[in-house]
Amino acid sequence: MTIIKMNRLPESSDFRSLYERSSLGAGFLLTVEDRLGIERLLHGRGTRNAPNPTLLNGFLNHKLRISRGAPWPTPPELVVAGCHVTYMISGEGARSGVLSMSPTSAPGRILVASLLGATLVGMRKMQKVPLLRDDGRIETIVVLDVIPAPDDDTA
Repeated sequence: MTIIKMNRLPESSDFRSLYERSSLGAGFLLTVEDRLGIERLLHGRGTRNAPNPTLLNGFLNHKLRISRGAPWPTPPELVVAGCHVTYMISGEGARSGVLSMSPTSAPGRILVASLLGATLVGMRKMQKVPLLRDDGRIETIVVLDVIPAPDDDTA
């Protein structure tokens, strides 16, 4: 099923149950900084330039609800804002970039203000979850490697 130009989330949206099932065993872990960054994006309209802001806002709010707090110090295998992440989508080749809370795109950056970045934040190395695409397709994403941010003083 493909959803195009949604103005609001459908009542029977099953992507929520997909993420809840995938988060039961492994789950998503958000640092305090990432949680605050997501809230700033939502409240500051930082998602307005996304292809489908309504869908992205719904997903980010859902992620805030289902994610647990990350331990301190932050594990080096956790995908957080500022880290360099390598991932693969549904059998395509590996891709990588730096995860960013910025609402504006830049080369080599993966925005949390996108469905890809919103899915990646809080994942861990070798974790596999559903990836909701802007056109409504659902694929699978796996984190292959995480390199903490250079100025990150986590363990």
